[in-house]
Order: sequence, then C-alpha cells, then structure tokens
Amino acid sequence: MAASVKQSPELSDAAFATWQDIIEDRLGLQLPEQRRSFLKTCLSIRMREIGFDDYLGYYRFICEGDAGLIEWNLLIDRLTVQETRFFRDPSAYALVKDHLKRRVKESNRPLSLWSVGCSTGEETYSLAMLTSEVLNRMDEGSQVRFGITGTDVSKKALDQAAVGLYTARRLELVDDRLEEKYFRKIGDKYQVVQQVRDRVCFIRLNLLELARSPIRNLDVIYCQNVLIYFRKWRRKDIVTELANRLAPGGMLVLGLGEMVDWSHPDLLRVPGERALAYLKRK
Repeated sequence: MAASVKQSPELSDAAFATWQDIIEDRLGLQLPEQRRSFLKTCLSIRMREIGFDDYLGYYRFICEGDAGLIEWNLLIDRLTVQETRFFRDPSAYALVKDHLKRRVKESNRPLSLWSVGCSTGEETYSLAMLTSEVLNRMDEGSQVRFGITGTDVSKKALDQAAVGLYTARRLELVDDRLEEKYFRKIGDKYQVVQQVRDRVCFIRLNLLELARSPIRNLDVIYCQNVLIYFRKWRRKDIVTELANRLAPGGMLVLGLGEMVDWSHPDLLRVPGERALAYLKRK
C-alpha cells in the first residue's frame, strides 16, 4: 500500500493575520483573503523542507536571530516572484518607444531607464531591446549610449535575470526578427545575447526603502504590475518618490488601474486609454 501524502496543516485566522502583518510590515505587500491559499502553499512547502509543522512556530523562527533573517530572505523568493513575459504590455512599450525617439532628438546624452519590480528580468531586457532598436534606427544612434537598471526584492529572481535564460513560453510576444537578433538558443531555452546583457544591471531593492536608492535623473521609469500589491496610501508614496527621480522631460509608466486620485505638481498625464504614463515638466 502506497504511503499517504502528508497534508498541509490548516492556516488559522490568527496565523493568517500574523503572517499578513509581517509581510506588509517588511515588504509593504498586502495579502487579502483571496491570496490565503497562495500564502498557505508557499509557507507549507518551505516548512516541510526545513522541518516545521506549525505556521506560528515558523513565524517565531523567522523573527529571531541571524538564522531567522537568512530564512526570511529565502522565503521572500517564494512570496514575491511572479511569472512575466517579454513585451507583456505592447501599448506601454509603444509609448516608451515614441518617448525615446523624442529624447534622442533633443539630446545625445546617455539614456537611463529603470525597471521597477523587474522579477526575473523579462521587462528589463524588453526595455533594453526596445531602446537598442530605437537607437539603431536613428542617425544619432551611434553617438547615444544607454543603460537600464532592473530592481526587485527577490535575490533569486535577480540571479536568474542576470543569466538571461528563458523558456520559449516567455518569448511568446517577441516577434521573429527580434528573437533572431537578440536571443540565442541553448538546448530548449533562449538566452538574451551578451551585447544586451552588457547594457543591463540588476540590483536588489525593497520598495519600502526606496528613499535610500541612489538611482536618479531617469529618462524612463517603468513600474507595472507592482503597485497592485500595496495599499492605496503606500502606492501614492512610492509613485511620488519615483516621480521625484525622473529627469526633466522623463516618463513614468504605470499599470492601468494601479493608480487613482493621484497627481504630482511636476507631472503631466500622457493622453490615452490603453496605457498610464506621465511626463515630467522640463
């Protein structure tokens, strides 16, 4: 007779509330009731791996000493890594493309872009490919340099991003020409070419500590599918901090529906219903 599979312990209301509090306190992320099963799965799998069978016991371990801090940083990877794809929002990337064309015509200074909450790097590399395409099609392209920073709270995701190796599923929205130009096939996977990876750097950053970041004077800040996990008041704080880091004339791109009732005295909303973006006054 086959051995029975051990069931995960129930996540009580008290344990769920306790974990909600620490995740919001340390990461700023909300876990509503509909994400309860997600949290239970993440916790129970990790607990089995290291020998815990009680959610509150595991919580106490997380909160104590150096071992708890190390364990917390490992758990972050389970809680925050989200699946994404290259060129996930074509309307938003089209806005960025037009914006970069204008920036290049205005000045030949290096372009600087920031991918906020970059996860495993698809968004960051999409921006790098798009920028490279813009510069290659303009006379000034040979004179303009660019760099892109991708930030995320998960070290595991950033390590994967730095390698730049992806399954075919992640490339579903990449057209054949770009795939041939910017990827090389390795077995059944695809790796971003070195010349693109050289333009990108990945840095670990908790958005609750955004004020400490030295990243400033940006031509584009791309922040999509990140703010939905934060409370509304915290979203406004984060977006205001991002806005202050734009260069004059720079563009902030957000996800549709992620921000309502927000404005900034130095920013103008870019007209359009298919993407949410703002330009900083010059």
